[in-house]
Amino acid sequence: MSIRLRLALWYGTTTALIVTLVALLGWGAYVQGQYRLLDQVLLLSANHVAAGWRASGTSYVLEADLSELEVAFRLYGPGGKLKRTSRRVPELPLIDPARFLEQAPARPRGWGFLGWTPPGVTPAGAAFGLSQGEGTRWRTLVQRLEREGEVLGYLEALTPLGGLDRSVRSLGLLLVGLIVLSVLGVLGLSLALAAIGLRPIDQLNRAAQQIARSRDLSRRVEGRPSGDELSRLAETFNQMLSSLQEADGAQKRFVADASHELRAPLATIQGNLELLRRYPQMPAAEREKTLRMAEREAVRLSRLVNDLLTLARGDAGLPLRQAPVELRAVAQEALTEARYLLRGQRLEAPRLEEAWVLGDRDHLKQLVLILLDNAIQYTPEGGEVRLSLRAEGEEARLAVSDTGIGIPPEDLPHVFERFYRADPARSRNKGGSGLGLAIARWIVERHGGAVTVESQVGRGTTVAVRLPLRAPAPPER
Repeated sequence: MSIRLRLALWYGTTTALIVTLVALLGWGAYVQGQYRLLDQVLLLSANHVAAGWRASGTSYVLEADLSELEVAFRLYGPGGKLKRTSRRVPELPLIDPARFLEQAPARPRGWGFLGWTPPGVTPAGAAFGLSQGEGTRWRTLVQRLEREGEVLGYLEALTPLGGLDRSVRSLGLLLVGLIVLSVLGVLGLSLALAAIGLRPIDQLNRAAQQIARSRDLSRRVEGRPSGDELSRLAETFNQMLSSLQEADGAQKRFVADASHELRAPLATIQGNLELLRRYPQMPAAEREKTLRMAEREAVRLSRLVNDLLTLARGDAGLPLRQAPVELRAVAQEALTEARYLLRGQRLEAPRLEEAWVLGDRDHLKQLVLILLDNAIQYTPEGGEVRLSLRAEGEEARLAVSDTGIGIPPEDLPHVFERFYRADPARSRNKGGSGLGLAIARWIVERHGGAVTVESQVGRGTTVAVRLPLRAPAPPER
């Protein structure tokens, strides 16, 4: 079922319920008011006749023509025997007035749910009821006539309900017809308004289909300047397309860079193997040199594949182990291993404070090694690499500084991108894969931290990592 049809059905159903409730309440108020008014006329007329009868034993109302009011009277004696009637009295069955006063209902049958009650306070010795005669219903009021405690008789006042019943039924049918027409009209209007309101969504859908067919992520959907929800939806959709375009471009660059990086060591290994196969009588020194070159490229290729696997696991969102880690011990281990990478540089760690963090020990050690290795690679012989660890507030600050070649300001925003090298000097001849800082940033982010780089060309670089501190782990028993 389309949204357009569902909106129309929701609006139609809501309108039907509201209109039906309002119509029912209005119809009920009208019906109750009309029947109560009829009871008032009947009660006033009966009181007038009863007052004359008590005073003089008769009433001129019994002789008057009350056809316009459609009220008739029957007078019963103390024993319940009919004594006198007014003009135009219908042929209705006689009643036992004393018994009627005891048993007569106050509400007419068929209208009890309207809460019909006699108007005002019904006088003592009076009761309302219903009678059936000549194919119509009659509203009946029986009142006991007393004087000084003596029962003089009973007065019965009657009025037909046929006309009022017909008007009530006609009003009910009219309201039903109006409800049906109103609901149909609302359904039609809702369909039209829903079509107009959803037209921008149809346009957005067609634009999305065209983009999906053409695979052209540079296209954008046209938004409306109204600032409403649909214009914001179009803006969000365009932002999503921009993100997808950037991700697609980054993926294509990554695949191209990875292919280029993998092709170089593979070509070197293949060339050296072909050389060994073609010249089996190669001198031992040349053979050893060729084998070392192939081995070096194989190691570099293995490192590159491992780095790619690490980033692939990171992109897949695989969780890291979470445990309390003493960062100072991790830094000291990484410092010991990094000393084997030195080529005439000085590696100093004058200040390593105790700092506990929550994370994966192996990945944190890999983080420190990446930063130290990167600093050593681009620091010339005689330069200095410095490692520091301090607790600052609620964070641990791990920093690696060097006095190397530095990074140009325009390249600083890109140093954490995969396969990015800020300078021709930072080439694969250094032995790097171009993925180290990308892996470092991923490790930092997975530990809830942040990493920043400050650098000056020719003076050195500082990479600072901030990780949230946690309480030290309890000692093992």
